[in-house]
Amino acid sequence: MKNFVFKNATEIIFGKNSERFIGSKVKKYADKILFCYGGGSIKKSGLYDRVVDSLKENEVEFIELSGIKPNPRLEPVREGIKLCRENNIKFVLSVGGGSAADTAKAIAVGVPYEGDVWDFFIGKAKVKEALPIGVIITLPATGTESSNNSVIMNEEGWLKKGIATGYIRPTFSIMNPELTFTLPAYQTACGAADIMAHIMERYFTNIKNVDLTDRLCEAAMKTIINNVEIVLKDPENYDARAEIMWTGTIAHNDLLSTGRIGDWASHQIEHELSGQNDIAHGAGLAIIFPAWMKYVYTHDINRFVQFAVRVWNVELAYTSYEDIALEGIKKTKEFFQKIGLPVTLKEGNIDESKIEEMADKCTNNGTQRVGQFVKLNKEDVINILNLAK
Repeated sequence: MKNFVFKNATEIIFGKNSERFIGSKVKKYADKILFCYGGGSIKKSGLYDRVVDSLKENEVEFIELSGIKPNPRLEPVREGIKLCRENNIKFVLSVGGGSAADTAKAIAVGVPYEGDVWDFFIGKAKVKEALPIGVIITLPATGTESSNNSVIMNEEGWLKKGIATGYIRPTFSIMNPELTFTLPAYQTACGAADIMAHIMERYFTNIKNVDLTDRLCEAAMKTIINNVEIVLKDPENYDARAEIMWTGTIAHNDLLSTGRIGDWASHQIEHELSGQNDIAHGAGLAIIFPAWMKYVYTHDINRFVQFAVRVWNVELAYTSYEDIALEGIKKTKEFFQKIGLPVTLKEGNIDESKIEEMADKCTNNGTQRVGQFVKLNKEDVINILNLAK
């Protein structure tokens, strides 16, 4: 186990009707805020009205930034920065899924910065300050509600890049599983795949003697596996929704990273899929992860055997460790298929003619390697994308 420092200051307000606290929570930070959200789902569900009523009851003035899309774009971030500066706004509230929250985070770092906010995402500048952020999460997936990450897509060049800094951990996040009852089955499945991927990125590590976090990861994965099928059949099953929602937070609040070094190659490769093709992030991960596994499993076959046995209950009676490892990979792919996700580039309508272009972007024109479990060059990335056909 490696040395580590763990700190996560996000306050979690979890449970039924928890959004009723939003006005009083925001009031502690500001009297005037930017209110970010996506499409019309929060209005159809009545959440928008409940948030607005609570803000007004607590005399919190707000400016709205709506229409935030999945795979959040850079231009709304720039628009939000402009609104905050023009209206002297000192707090950003996000209501919706990970795209709204990532947009809010990018706005928060951009407001006090004199240059273009994209500088942070391309490594031209480092974040030194940010506005405080609050979140009401309606889609368990990205874990952004208590993470230090934000991912934004620049349509100029279709580049999808991320930043990681403690300045953008939300001050608080409100999480009511009831708000996820109306999610379409496909979005629920994409969220589950995203959560699974966050855990697997941490699970496949070269660091030894991390049994506690191994078992935490395994428990978290099994929780998703067991509960996503329940909610796909019974969308208003509160207990199963709650298990998924809380696991999504634990998967990406850094607890499962303690003492270990994760991989993250699959995420970097997937960013090119969703950047080039605008596929849902979770769906892209369902395509990439099994292909990545098949490409790298011989690097540490014991870890893949452990994954197969502990997570997928593969019997040790198989004739060889390799058979056990491959069965675990097979079951991972079958799980994604079973919950309705694409597991090949073809099923995801990914343009296979852009494989080399995606590998170029992923590896900065072949000058960088991606991943930590196995460091992958451009040719490796091409091979994984070809395995995913």
